[in-house]
Amino acid sequence: MTRRPDTPPTVLIVDDSPTETHILATILKKAGYQVETASNGEEGVAQARALRPDIILMDVIMPVLNGYQATRLLRREADTADIPIIMVTTKDLQTDRTWGLRQGATDYLTKPVDRQLLLDRIRELLDSGAAHG
Repeated sequence: MTRRPDTPPTVLIVDDSPTETHILATILKKAGYQVETASNGEEGVAQARALRPDIILMDVIMPVLNGYQATRLLRREADTADIPIIMVTTKDLQTDRTWGLRQGATDYLTKPVDRQLLLDRIRELLDSGAAHG
């Protein structure tokens, strides 16, 4: 699915914390993005398949499917393999970061996420053509 030029990019937030989801959604909406949400990895995979968002923000620690598992599933499917995934998580050890990138994440940010850094990374991915739109 190709996004029309007059439509804002869609960001799918996959996070089981309503507070974190609200914070991220507020930042993104103020920056002009369309926001969709999912509250666990399984729901996130289903939403990604259905919506084909421009970028996914993926938490790691979630029920049902964790962020690593969900990212692996999305990378294995032709329809979702090219969607950039930024892991946004409290897991901040280098081993966590390395593992997340090995699962297929495009980028990895730790919570609490810096607003400007998040927006810069999303913009870079959209501008670089890493986004599938």
